[in-house]
Amino acid sequence: MAGAASLFHGVLNRGGTMTMKELVEYMAKLLVDNPDQVEVTEVKATRSAIFELRVAREDMGRVIGKQGRVANAMRTLLKVAAAKQGKRAILEIV
Repeated sequence: MAGAASLFHGVLNRGGTMTMKELVEYMAKLLVDNPDQVEVTEVKATRSAIFELRVAREDMGRVIGKQGRVANAMRTLLKVAAAKQGKRAILEIV
């Protein structure tokens, strides 16, 4: 978890803004046991973006949560961040 905290502080030290990709990575790294295996890939379109989140197999349950609640919460936060930029965003956990 120290790695995720340093990621957050690094983003704040850079001016206080966080990209949507950094947001997904930050949330995932806080949840998992293996933050070094968190990988986020962004596929951009004109007004939208798809973020593919990959985590270690043993961390998949932590990211999805009971009945998908954690994944849905992450998607909601990502949509809010995207809406502030006038874009749409989709989070896929693969």
